[in-house]
Amino acid sequence: MDKQTPDFSFEQAAMMRGFSRIAGVDEVGRGPLAGPVTAAAVILDPNRIPPGLNDSKKLTAKRREALYEQILDMAEVSIAHATVEEIDEINILRASHLAMERAVAGLETPPDHVLIDGNQVPRGLTVSTETIVKGDARSLSISAASIVAKICRDYVMVDLAQQHPGYAWEKNAGYGTKAHMEGLRNLGVTPHHRRSFKPIHNILYQE
Repeated sequence: MDKQTPDFSFEQAAMMRGFSRIAGVDEVGRGPLAGPVTAAAVILDPNRIPPGLNDSKKLTAKRREALYEQILDMAEVSIAHATVEEIDEINILRASHLAMERAVAGLETPPDHVLIDGNQVPRGLTVSTETIVKGDARSLSISAASIVAKICRDYVMVDLAQQHPGYAWEKNAGYGTKAHMEGLRNLGVTPHHRRSFKPIHNILYQE
């Protein structure tokens, strides 16, 4: 069982090196068959960190919601997306990096150092950047970003589910669950499906 909980050590180490505005960045929605990919950039106030921050996947929905509200209240937050069209055009990895770049650019005052979940630096980031593998479970700023991105993307999918009922997006967030695949078989492909993803591509171009 993974007992690791995130802390503020990466942020503190960056401060020791002279950085003062440190943003944690994470994205959500690489795997789904439908909907945008969403990223968040969060700059925590070291004196007002919401207690209980963790990798969004390790939190209950109720706990995530509560923390989301606290993060918006206590921290600087920017949220951004890359669209289904962009995902299909430039591929999901590049699109998720694009969402991250947009989230960083959307912060009111630019950060001077960015902590990124994963092992690749989005090529559009010109600011000092550090990648942290499994960062959402190791850095408080990244776990805050993971919570914000997850909640926001879930909201988007609930909204899309109302426009396109029958795919259970309000429950599966666009992932290829049984209910979603059933919806695809019965109702076909919507404009919000990722055409470059194999299951969708196969439906569209089956012989």
